[in-house]
Amino acid sequence: MKQLTGSEIVIECLKEQGVDTVFGYPGGCILNIYDELYKHQGEIRHILTSHEQGAAHAADGYARATGKVGVCMATSGPGATNLVTGIATAYMDSVPIVAITANVGVTLLGKDSFQEVDIAGVVMPITKHSFIVKNIHELADTIRRAFKIAQTGRPGPVLVDITKDVTANVADFEPMSPVNIQPVTETIEEDALERSVQMIKRAKRPFILAGGGVVIANAEKELRAFADKIDAAVCDTLMGKGAIEGTAERYTGMIGMHGTKASNFGLAEADLLIVIGARFSDRVIGNASKFAHEAKIIHIDVDQAEINKNIEVDESIIGDARVILEKLLEKVEKSPKPEWMAQIQKLKNTYPMTYDKGVLTGPQIIEKLYEMTNGDATVVTEVGQHQMWAAQFYKFKKPHQLLTSGGLGTMGYGLGASIGAKLARPNETVVNIAGDGCFRMNMNEIATAARYDIPIIQIVINNHVLGMVRQWQTLFYEKRYSNTILKDYVDFVKLSEAMGAEAYRATTIEEFEEAFQKAKQSKRPVVIDCIINEDDKVWPMVAPGKAIETCFSEEDLEQ
Repeated sequence: MKQLTGSEIVIECLKEQGVDTVFGYPGGCILNIYDELYKHQGEIRHILTSHEQGAAHAADGYARATGKVGVCMATSGPGATNLVTGIATAYMDSVPIVAITANVGVTLLGKDSFQEVDIAGVVMPITKHSFIVKNIHELADTIRRAFKIAQTGRPGPVLVDITKDVTANVADFEPMSPVNIQPVTETIEEDALERSVQMIKRAKRPFILAGGGVVIANAEKELRAFADKIDAAVCDTLMGKGAIEGTAERYTGMIGMHGTKASNFGLAEADLLIVIGARFSDRVIGNASKFAHEAKIIHIDVDQAEINKNIEVDESIIGDARVILEKLLEKVEKSPKPEWMAQIQKLKNTYPMTYDKGVLTGPQIIEKLYEMTNGDATVVTEVGQHQMWAAQFYKFKKPHQLLTSGGLGTMGYGLGASIGAKLARPNETVVNIAGDGCFRMNMNEIATAARYDIPIIQIVINNHVLGMVRQWQTLFYEKRYSNTILKDYVDFVKLSEAMGAEAYRATTIEEFEEAFQKAKQSKRPVVIDCIINEDDKVWPMVAPGKAIETCFSEEDLEQ
């Protein structure tokens, strides 16, 4: 046992947890910790982002790409509050991050001191837990608890706020090995498994809805084997992308507001719906009273609080998705359903995803991206039309391949997250897809990528409007385009070059292909500004408050 300062304890605890990368921005109250980071820069790499929000999103992207806990840091007051959007994003999507902030000294707390904010109180509703450490003897245990909480059960963010005097004080420190996190199995009830098996046995038209919980649990192999064994159709949520291959015969596409007609219509015909690791978001279910009205529902989830929260279900199994699927695989019998699969295939053939190939469009860009990366890229997105096009037209092969803000819908998420993802996966092509509205939010992180020579590829699908909001204004607000037109003098190519990136503009698919080929060969960040029509829309669509089987496309409106 040896005596260390609070700052030294922070660094030693991070090293214990296997942390090799931290994203952050320094300031007065956290200076002691940053001074210690300087001394350990050979062991822990610190990435100075352009804004603290970028640091939180980068930690999130790093966590999603690795499955490890992402770490971000900020100073007190505005530094800490600038992390809030990133923390909320991670909370909504069940991403394990630990945010470390520093606050004013204990004697200055509660006195409206310079740059003082009760950040532990601020983030209480959007973290699994938040701590404020005012006693150095509690520091090491608190940091270790934070990492354990972030990873246990349903993952999520934890904040540790440390007063400045604690970072300077001295205490005994004894190294410890990190806790081995085990999957949640004690809540799995044998009776619930048996009842579920009987429901599966009786089903003639089973449908599986795969959510982000399948991805988090790394249960893709078990899911695919389970679907094959019971001969079920499979759809996914935005967060469940990659749980099943995008080219699989039984895969019908994404479900919900911008889901495929094959998924939305097919689910309405199912007599059994098995939902795995999804929370029945309003964007997934549409009108709750009309959702899956012909089907019995089995809900598999690690979080008891999600059961019957949005949709009443007939059976539930609580626990780790992979372990539950393993147990079900042992119990269910192989049951071919050729008529049901033929019915699903007919839906897929009748309602393919199409778009106008005569001009440059978002779907065309995504399909070309898929082709040029052989479906192997790590795809990060912002939020809006481009996000939906990415989900619809990139055929994801594996989990953790799409990194996107699903629950909070955070514009500005993707660029920081792509930096984190690229540092986590240096040998993979990492592409962030943005709309021009989203790119404006956090495009200063291009300077971060350039500073560290992080060769991300930033695609801007630029329609000079807030595309998704404009789509709603067109369809539901009689074309009253209130504050959604972005036609001004901003030149993304010049801006990106000024921040140290390479940049190209594409107005045709041939120009995009040429620019992307150059980007793949570059060792620097590259921005491709793709100009598309302002009135391109995401199809199909479900009107707000309507049942998902009422989804319509442009052709339906013309009839």
